[in-house]
Amino acid sequence: MRFLRTYIEISNICNLQCTFCPEVDRDKKILPADQFRSILKQVLPHTEQVCLHLMGEPLAHPDFSQILKICEEEGAVIHLTTNGTFLSKYGFDTFLKSKAIRQINFSIHSYKDNFPGQDIRPYLYDILQFSKEALTEAPHLYINFRLWNLLQTTEARNENQNIIDHVSEFFQMPVNERVDVGFKKSKNITGRIYFHFDSRFKWPDYNDPDNGNKGFCHALSQQIGIHADGTVVPCCLDKEAGIPLGNVLKESFESILNSPRLVNMREGFKKQLLTEELCRKCTYIKRFDKKPRPETAPT
Repeated sequence: MRFLRTYIEISNICNLQCTFCPEVDRDKKILPADQFRSILKQVLPHTEQVCLHLMGEPLAHPDFSQILKICEEEGAVIHLTTNGTFLSKYGFDTFLKSKAIRQINFSIHSYKDNFPGQDIRPYLYDILQFSKEALTEAPHLYINFRLWNLLQTTEARNENQNIIDHVSEFFQMPVNERVDVGFKKSKNITGRIYFHFDSRFKWPDYNDPDNGNKGFCHALSQQIGIHADGTVVPCCLDKEAGIPLGNVLKESFESILNSPRLVNMREGFKKQLLTEELCRKCTYIKRFDKKPRPETAPT
């Protein structure tokens, strides 16, 4: 069994609280570097990419530099999703010279949620300057500026357009926000730098209405997740481990992949059947009804 991406949550703690992300009810947890290496070694034969989050801000991990070094030593291909507030703390070269990092997603929708009324330009400048240097210093690196807060309100559209205008001016590239997020979410700016648009979606919850047992999901075929305490979950939206499939710190990843519950879920998806209650309460799964494609899953 091999996945496109495996989410290894190195910390479920974030320095910000955005409207896009729900609060984490689980106990606060930071994955120690030695346990991370153990998990990574087990995961790598089964995945193409490793994402250093599920919830939480990976750059806030107190041993992030060591985590990154481990990724380089083990030959992992890493995708980072960050709010970008710790970028200067580590210095641009930490990321530009890394042999492991293949993609960085900057959640720039996070700023206005946490600092309303403040000028966004100083925050954006670090990210934009880093991205500009990446064009020459790390041309292999994909960079996404995420605006995953598209709402049909004048205020939201104005905020997004303000960000888009700043980015367009910096790179001297005109960018139009109008992208059909149901079909294509990305808009190239220059080189391998993109805007990535999406509308808000709801994380599934057992208190939500049941939508029936028919449906398809990329969980357990394209992706799988591991929480900071080692709990394996089917996808990156299972933020509270509502469907625990095992614990990779207590049993092997290989044995978990062959566990009856995981196999039952995976086979169910192939038959358009949702075998788990939480999946039947998930509204994100509706995005796969017509055209189930890997790029439509959260990255």
